[in-house]
Amino acid sequence: MTYVIALPCVDIKDRACLDECPVDCIYEGIRSLYIQPDECVDCGACEPVCPTTAIFFESDLPQEWEGYLQDNADFFATLGAPGGAYRAGVQDFDGPLVRSLPPQG
Repeated sequence: MTYVIALPCVDIKDRACLDECPVDCIYEGIRSLYIQPDECVDCGACEPVCPTTAIFFESDLPQEWEGYLQDNADFFATLGAPGGAYRAGVQDFDGPLVRSLPPQG
């Protein structure tokens, strides 16, 4: 199980969660942020600081946003587990679901 970032983050990317993550596992795509499930320690520090309420524990992900679990997996199928978002920098892609969305906000 892991945390997942859903629709409210798309095109907003507030980034407050990046400062709270003690293991640097929140990566940045073009339009959204993504949590690397193999690097996440499930501490939950990111969830309460998200001003858009976009972060959910996998089992708490609202049904209408369940596709973001697969989109997160697709993002990391491309990126892998680089061992730290800071070093990896902003990626020049997003998961297919996020890419398919019209501009948000």
